[in-house]
Amino acid sequence: MSTTFAEKVLASKAGLEQVVPGQIVEISPDTALSHDNAAPIYGIFRKIGVPRFAKPEIVAIVLDHATPAPTTKHAENHRIIREMVKEQGIQHFYDAGEGICHQVLVEKGLSLPGEVVLGSDSHSLHAGVMGAFGAGIGRSEMATVWATGALWLRVPQSMRITVSGRLPEGVTSKDLALRVIGDMGADGALYMSVEWHGEAIEALDLSSRATLPNLMAEMGAKNSYLPPDDKVFDYLDTGGRAQRSYTPLYPDPGAHYAVEVTYDASTIEPMVARPHTVDNVAPLSEVAGTHVDQAFIGTCTNGRLEDLAAAAGVLRGRKVAMGTRLIVIPASREVYLQAMAAGYLQVFVEAGGMVLSPGCGPCMGNHMGAPAVGEVAISTANRNFRGRMGTKESEVYLASPLVVAASAVAGEIVHPHELVDS
Repeated sequence: MSTTFAEKVLASKAGLEQVVPGQIVEISPDTALSHDNAAPIYGIFRKIGVPRFAKPEIVAIVLDHATPAPTTKHAENHRIIREMVKEQGIQHFYDAGEGICHQVLVEKGLSLPGEVVLGSDSHSLHAGVMGAFGAGIGRSEMATVWATGALWLRVPQSMRITVSGRLPEGVTSKDLALRVIGDMGADGALYMSVEWHGEAIEALDLSSRATLPNLMAEMGAKNSYLPPDDKVFDYLDTGGRAQRSYTPLYPDPGAHYAVEVTYDASTIEPMVARPHTVDNVAPLSEVAGTHVDQAFIGTCTNGRLEDLAAAAGVLRGRKVAMGTRLIVIPASREVYLQAMAAGYLQVFVEAGGMVLSPGCGPCMGNHMGAPAVGEVAISTANRNFRGRMGTKESEVYLASPLVVAASAVAGEIVHPHELVDS
């Protein structure tokens, strides 16, 4: 029987010849990811009554959501996690400043083709950029993985998105993802495995590809997958990133998909998600001219080197508009150092922006840039729910790094093509 990627990888991990959508299987993930929420998860784990993690070698913990710690409460949370890491002998621990967990997992070779990554974060779908099955799970589920090394999963139905052609100049994978979410709705892929195919996807670099599975969490997907190719394998070979050997898995020709949709990349235009839902999407032209108080470039969605390069290209030789603030946060220490060497960070600072330590920052409203009451923010992040950046009485728009950078210069939502230098 021809199978989709999700069916193939879950059958392999469950030791079965084949599985079907809706079937419950027990699998052991290759990587079990947590971040700052590892402390409350540990509280649940201790109530289970086992003293040691069943498979500490699969556990990865990255401190990223509130780093550096903005309050004593956050600092205590981090202290508990550091003590737990020592007590349980966890080798894959990345402390404050290393970066955002999903980006770090890719950089450290812990999201590998054909593997299963379960994370106590909804954007764990990000691992799909490497050809892995990445899925978010709850805190109790993660405590179960720590205690037993395994978890039950329901095999999802699959959706196939095929994108032909090439994206036009000035249009990015962020625009493509927002267009799809706007078309399908916030529950358009509820508990589904979303596969991305087509020449337009193959043409994207890894940085741009990563935006696609990351954002599928906003469409309700269980996981999202891009077929691994030489770009993935070359990246993993560079510096010996892969932590272990791996076997790529691909869907079979003729596999059954519950939903199949196609797009012509040449028809995609710059898109913006308006407040207060990610599927409230419109062409940039419909929101152009909206005043912007704060612009934020970063997050696991669009904080990689290529994103910063695009933004620096817009900001070079320009200034952030009077009355508008620009915050830039690289997705990881590795990206920070690369952006520094390339001169991008200097461009941001000279333009009047603020460059902050790698991490999630204001994306979820913990610190490093909450908007004031009544203010408007434009962000490269993945969510714009009311209060997402820390202030319920503010508005958050989502867009590509190109659009966010240009909007910082203009003080209003605009595409770089529309900027006029004085």
